[in-house]
Amino acid sequence: MLLLGALESAAEPSSCYQQWKNPLMGETGFCLSISALPVSFLSAVLPPPPQGGTLIQYEDHLRLLEIAQVPKANVDEFKSVTKFKIFNTNNLWISLPAIKRLQDENAMELEIIVNPKTLDGGLNVIQLETAVGAAIKSFNNALGVNVPRSRFLPVKTSSDLLLVMSNLYSLDAGSLTMSKKREFPSTPHVKLGSSFTKVQEFLSRFESIPDMLELDHLTVSGDVTFGKNVSLKGTVIIIANHGDRIDIPAGAMLENKIVSGNLRILDH
Repeated sequence: MLLLGALESAAEPSSCYQQWKNPLMGETGFCLSISALPVSFLSAVLPPPPQGGTLIQYEDHLRLLEIAQVPKANVDEFKSVTKFKIFNTNNLWISLPAIKRLQDENAMELEIIVNPKTLDGGLNVIQLETAVGAAIKSFNNALGVNVPRSRFLPVKTSSDLLLVMSNLYSLDAGSLTMSKKREFPSTPHVKLGSSFTKVQEFLSRFESIPDMLELDHLTVSGDVTFGKNVSLKGTVIIIANHGDRIDIPAGAMLENKIVSGNLRILDH
């Protein structure tokens, strides 16, 4: 059995649950429920826009639609949370006998995705790839499970890394859970600039990860560093213009602040 996502309108939760009593032994290939069931991989979209693609209904089958397959003129529409409310979180459960049957029948074809990329040196290349989730179209009874956003913590950017390294989360039995000290269950929106893109650069700019328990929004752009025991609350925007540098001093508390210009702290 291969589980992937589906649009909320694809099936009623109650009927899905009835079909999904024992997914490893049953005949249903996929199952969708908009309830938060224990096994899941779909999540309600919250900003930023989804990166793992979404599912569409096409020729009586569910199909995975990746952003790389969307024409540039339709990218904004693809990212619209009013049209695509759920997205694929890249978790799959696969039944080997089902895969073997499809292979024996030569019935599983994955489309080649043409994905333009730019290397560090500025060279433009074309990456050819396939998405394993695209196999969903090969199953007749494809359904999915929709769960809360809290079940999905991807780390694809340094902004994501900052969130999971902060005191917003704690590691409990192998799972990251939101701190009970945070008053709101929502995750802060963090946007770090290009100076934080590489992991080594990212780590060098923090003497310690700031306290983010009361943070709502953080934007950092330019040459910015953080001292030890910095606390960020509310909405914080830090912008160092080209040629400037901002050093947030140790022990600083920034709450609903915009910091710009040049702020240097030098050893003496």
